[in-house]
Amino acid sequence: MEKTKANLELITKYFPHLSPLQLEQLASLEELYKDWNSKINLISRKDIDSIYRNHVLHSLSIAAAFRFETGSEILDIGTGGGFPGIPLAIFFPALRFHLVDSIGKKIKVVEAIAAGIGLNNISVENGRAEKITKRKFDAAVSRAVAPLKELWLWAKPLLHKGKTQQGCGLICLKGGDLSTEISACGCHPRILDIHAIFPEEYFRQKFILQVLT
Repeated sequence: MEKTKANLELITKYFPHLSPLQLEQLASLEELYKDWNSKINLISRKDIDSIYRNHVLHSLSIAAAFRFETGSEILDIGTGGGFPGIPLAIFFPALRFHLVDSIGKKIKVVEAIAAGIGLNNISVENGRAEKITKRKFDAAVSRAVAPLKELWLWAKPLLHKGKTQQGCGLICLKGGDLSTEISACGCHPRILDIHAIFPEEYFRQKFILQVLT
């Protein structure tokens, strides 16, 4: 419990105005993820003890950098263990999140974790994002799923066109030297340095990329 409290202090250091419910939901994540990770490999074993920094706070860099219109619908492409979708859904209770992954057992875990913390503003889907039809989203988010060129190919048909407000388009978390990846995509993303948002050593060479329709 003390360790969880200390980890949560890393979150509240940057987000001091979280509600009691949000804090309770965030505090519940560690035990739930550790339990599920012992059954299904969702998170690297070396990362599980740093879940709040490496996964939750990393996901919430999007919340620190962007604002979304109330009622916006957000697609999480290749959500894996629920990142960045679950932390963002906790932070933005007035938004709707649709978490998609091609691996069925991961989607079942994400659904179970959301239910376990009473998170009711998400839906889940087992499948590939490029197979989604007859549905449009205000924004798409993603973390370490595929090269930018592929992500943009998948996301672009699913996004409402012509939106220019801050929280729209494809918003993805990336790391390292992105010059080749951006050049191959042929698009012109806005690039935000996460280390400038969260000055923790872990976030050096980690970025948020936004591509608008």
